[in-house]
Amino acid sequence: MARFTTALAVLCGLAGLFFGLNFLLNPDGAAAGFGIEPWPTGDAAGYFVVKGVRDVAYGLVIFAVLATGSRRTLGWVILADLVIPLGDAAAVVTDGGTWATALMVHGGAAAVVLLTAVLLLREKRAPGARTDTVRGDARGASHLSEGSRRP
Repeated sequence: MARFTTALAVLCGLAGLFFGLNFLLNPDGAAAGFGIEPWPTGDAAGYFVVKGVRDVAYGLVIFAVLATGSRRTLGWVILADLVIPLGDAAAVVTDGGTWATALMVHGGAAAVVLLTAVLLLREKRAPGARTDTVRGDARGASHLSEGSRRP
């Protein structure tokens, strides 16, 4: 069952990458397939909802990982999410916004996100703290009894 759920998780990740890259590399086709008529013929307001939902999901993922107590995983998740403020800054600059806004608003957010990720990834584990491995210990063998471990 674990392999099946891992495969589903990978599928979810790949779907997010596919849809995101499709919007970046094929905006007209992706917008047409999304169901909101693209600007300039349609109303771009629907895309603000999309951006809002993306940001809410970003926050919820952080809180979900934080709730697991896996601080190293949280660091990696936050580092991966660094692409959001960097992409937003690039969108501002390439779509008529000012460099000042891109750097102050989105660059500032990117700096905080990067600092947070680096600090989380550099934390030292407290003695006796659980690890971030799937199986439960650093050797990956906590599911086996002491007597049944293979050499």
